[in-house]
Amino acid sequence: MNSLSIRNLSKTYANGVRALEAVSLDIPTGLFGLLGPNGAGKTTLMRTIATLQEADSGEITFAGVDVLRQKNEVKKVLGYLPQEFGFYPKETAYGLLEHFALLKGFAKKKARRAKVEETLKRINLWDERKQKLGTFSGGMKQRFGIAQVLVGDPRLIIVDEPTAGLDPAERVRFHNLLSEIGQDIVVILSTHIVADVSDLCPHMAIIHKGKILGQYRTLQALAELEGRIWEKQAAKTEIGELQTKHRLLSTRLFAGRTFVRIHSTAHPGAGFAPVPATMEDVYFLKLGDSARK
Repeated sequence: MNSLSIRNLSKTYANGVRALEAVSLDIPTGLFGLLGPNGAGKTTLMRTIATLQEADSGEITFAGVDVLRQKNEVKKVLGYLPQEFGFYPKETAYGLLEHFALLKGFAKKKARRAKVEETLKRINLWDERKQKLGTFSGGMKQRFGIAQVLVGDPRLIIVDEPTAGLDPAERVRFHNLLSEIGQDIVVILSTHIVADVSDLCPHMAIIHKGKILGQYRTLQALAELEGRIWEKQAAKTEIGELQTKHRLLSTRLFAGRTFVRIHSTAHPGAGFAPVPATMEDVYFLKLGDSARK
């Protein structure tokens, strides 16, 4: 069975920055969200799983393979799409993907072309196959990045901040693609965008300052907060007092008005109304708890 196990993984850089501290996770088949702010250690963890950098200590195993010591075996089943990836702008989508298929072992032309056609259709770029990559939109480039990953038939896929910079329509298309490919393999989605995780991932973890704050079933994490999230419209001058009296999770503007959300097991007082919990509430609650420790 495809599953990824991480145990007590730690990494400190030469400048003294502790990027990972005793990280332990159990990642099952399907889409798994790793959620955290910029600088939380997400990319260090993804690059370590992808065999691109060393850990100081700890263990990673995938489907019985020791990731840190059997790197060549891992690379046979791994697909990695970093936040920034290079491509050749004057190449066509078909031509460059055929080259990647050749590198992945499709030596026979007929099999290689069949694989390229299947992959381009799967990511909805078949009609643009003769178009030069330099003319692609941000969303099309991201889909082509996934095509490079899929052409090798991976069993473990890592995508790092995949929707940053995409417009809403491209983001929806990319979400649909990730949802489709994450049915039977492990797909790790590393992001600071809460909605990416809540929309896509049945399992997730929150990372902050190199530490895992918790691993959750997404729906269970939301259910545990039901009846404990309250919201009210507030003047900006009230926010400081509310922050002192309550566990204030977030403030937001809507139509020019300020609304505050708090966590409370009992009715917090006049003006507050109960509202459904969101993954942002889970996220801000865990970050707040971590800051208070």
